[in-house]
Amino acid sequence: MRFLLASLALLIASPVLAQNEDLGTAPPVGGEVETVPTPGDGDEDGGLSVNVSFEGSLDDLQLAIPAFAAERDVATAANAQGTAALGAELARVITADLQNNGLFAPTGPDALPKPNYPQITDPVWNMWRMRGAEMLVQGYVRPRADGKLVVGCYLYDVALNDELARSGWVVPPSDWRRAAHKCADLVYSRLTGESPFFDSRIAYIAETGPKDNRTKRLAIMDSDGANHRFITTGRATALTPRYSPDYRKLMYLSYVDGNPRIYIYDIGTGRQTLVTESSNPTFAPRWSPDGRWVLYSMAVNGNTDIYRVSANGGPSERLTDAPGIDVGGSYSPDGGRIVFESDRSGAQQIYMMNADGSNQRRITFFGGRAATPEWSPRGDQIAFTYIPGDFNIATMSPDGKNFRKLTDGWQDEAPTWAPNGRILQFFRTERNTGRTAIYQVDLTGENLRRLPTPVDASDPAWGPILP
Repeated sequence: MRFLLASLALLIASPVLAQNEDLGTAPPVGGEVETVPTPGDGDEDGGLSVNVSFEGSLDDLQLAIPAFAAERDVATAANAQGTAALGAELARVITADLQNNGLFAPTGPDALPKPNYPQITDPVWNMWRMRGAEMLVQGYVRPRADGKLVVGCYLYDVALNDELARSGWVVPPSDWRRAAHKCADLVYSRLTGESPFFDSRIAYIAETGPKDNRTKRLAIMDSDGANHRFITTGRATALTPRYSPDYRKLMYLSYVDGNPRIYIYDIGTGRQTLVTESSNPTFAPRWSPDGRWVLYSMAVNGNTDIYRVSANGGPSERLTDAPGIDVGGSYSPDGGRIVFESDRSGAQQIYMMNADGSNQRRITFFGGRAATPEWSPRGDQIAFTYIPGDFNIATMSPDGKNFRKLTDGWQDEAPTWAPNGRILQFFRTERNTGRTAIYQVDLTGENLRRLPTPVDASDPAWGPILP
């Protein structure tokens, strides 16, 4: 009987255009960045080399990133002072990206000589060796007749006098930072062997107001906190955003009229559609890896279960039916399994089930409570909130083994993965104040930093690499 009532409560018609009274101005969204050939003496495959002279830990690597050279210093909409000043800004963003991930300690453009345009493809090797540089990142910025910018990026091994990697991109002036992030991704991937993640964006909940009456708005920003935009006005509470697998949409939970509704917001058009709504408490919507399904949790008659609904709307299917609270489902990258949180054993723990709800079993047995599981995009680990007393961020393998605690805050929760599965973001609440902020930490647990946001921030969701 309970299942029938829940199913009836969730039956809805085809998705309709949601009311937009809580939406702000649609944010500008750049298109795909065009990759272009770059001049140089490297190999035809883009200059990739199998030889790297550096040996040791990356934080000992002497990495020099001088200002990018301008073919000619002309006016550009990207920088009021012209393309020469923009070249320095490009190098500063690349330096910050590589420094803030904790693996590198680069020297940026403000402490280095600026190469001229011909030297970008013909470095002055002896000068850089005398300065102690082991690796060198150089580049250029060149305006096109159509107003767009061509940005080239080169990575050199100074000891070997060798080019390791190079690439170039065409961007509109408003997207110049994306070219810098792509250059940082090129360097990071070549030197670490890991997938890139800098050219990505983060959605989160922007919080303002007193502790007991917070206004919560949906906001997005670049991975380094730049290009911040509010999506909703705050008239309705917004919660738990998540990017679609193709980055083009954002899903979030909103209480427009006091009732929970799951919306999908199209980033390109600024329009949103209603997926499902109910008068029952609803939590934690999550995408399936193929973007076809939405997982969410809903409380009916005091029992909270996990449901699945098409991203296009329609009737919902209940996947769990155990007494207690089942919440926070996260799909495996292949879509075959779901990890979720449940208190059916008497306290919050992490459980696993097949995508159809079968074979439900507990996987955490290391003491303390465990909540908000999130599957790594690589599939090798699950991040979660570990609660031995305080709230911390931890990881484990999908079988519940290889537990590792990464943070030691008072209240750290709701982890979200970088696109490469090697960095985590989460939000931290200050004791006694209720103030919240977004932090990130790598899988060593040693490189912790706070991300800049204009207001308090919670519920981060890291999107995929941009097209």
